[in-house]
Amino acid sequence: MKILMLAWNGYGNEDIKEAFQNCGHEVISLPFEDNDNGEQKDMIAGKLKQCTPDALFSFNYFPAAALCCKDAGIPYLSWIYDSPYVRMYHYSVNFPTNHVFTFDSSSYLEFHNAGIQTVHYLPLAANVKRLDALLSQQNNADHMQNFKKSLLPKHGVSFVGSLYTEKHQFYQRMEKIKPYTRGYLEGLMACQKQIYGMNFIQQLLSKEILTDMQNALPLHTGEDSVESLEYLFAEYVINREITAQERKEYLTDIAKIYGLDLYTPDQNYSLEGCTNHGFVDYFREAPVIFHKSPINLNISLRSIHAGVPLRCFEILGAGGFLLTNYQADFADLFVAGEDFVYYESKEDMLDKIGYFLKNEKERMEIAKNGHDRMLQYHTYEKRVEEMLSYCC
Repeated sequence: MKILMLAWNGYGNEDIKEAFQNCGHEVISLPFEDNDNGEQKDMIAGKLKQCTPDALFSFNYFPAAALCCKDAGIPYLSWIYDSPYVRMYHYSVNFPTNHVFTFDSSSYLEFHNAGIQTVHYLPLAANVKRLDALLSQQNNADHMQNFKKSLLPKHGVSFVGSLYTEKHQFYQRMEKIKPYTRGYLEGLMACQKQIYGMNFIQQLLSKEILTDMQNALPLHTGEDSVESLEYLFAEYVINREITAQERKEYLTDIAKIYGLDLYTPDQNYSLEGCTNHGFVDYFREAPVIFHKSPINLNISLRSIHAGVPLRCFEILGAGGFLLTNYQADFADLFVAGEDFVYYESKEDMLDKIGYFLKNEKERMEIAKNGHDRMLQYHTYEKRVEEMLSYCC
């Protein structure tokens, strides 16, 4: 097949392109900006007419691309790895030329239960062979000169990810909500933090609460979309704030007890017992950190209700030991206790950190199992084959 790929500034472009080519397909990359203005639509339509591909592919879903593919009568394959992702609720998602793949099974079920047949469940992946090749160079002195040795972990636990401490976070903008609304939201978030495997925020936002929140933070649904206000406030405001609170609380306790290596865009963030290494290049530097960290921690963004985040696939693909919160989709992809370890609460997390820091042999065996399962079942080539099975 000839595949036109929208190459916007996101993670995974080179990996998926290589996977398509390894599966025997031709790939034409089209530089693309992450927006849906008229110029982008005209550019896509022109390129489709010029190179006559058999399908169009993009990470994440773009209504402009869907419209162009519908007009051209060719399949549009989009693989969503962001959460939340409001563009999925655009009316165009139901076009018969679409094959929209989401990494979160709960998101798939939402659309499936609404009768939409163009949305499918497809977990994320990792380019394990690329990661293996990168890590095998660690004995190469020239390669190590290019790697910032200051990034190497100094403690037993590492976390790579955002803390959502930026001032533009939506929840902090709601300064004028009523005391009752703030108390309700604080209680709701405190309850959700105690529960993994189920997210009830949307269902518990009443009309009165939503009205007060919207008065303080005027979010609006799109004219061509079917997302609800409950969705916008739950996923973009409240679940993000829960994640920010959770990561701060968990990492604070870990740093005090065991020490912590933190890799995050907020270079000024400080905790007792924490080494903040700042931003890390996810393509070239993060795999080395994952591989060399005794324990890699995942604290999922709460808007990911069931899916396995990309961070987890990358950790396992790099041969790192993964300690993560519970996510339902793990059960279909890996074996808990053999390929990875999950925690059920903050206390359980701290206990398991202590245990696995003392039991290196068991920790290394689990890391190897996770890596081997990734190589066998969760490569980009495997995902390409599944995607193309829907349109070939």
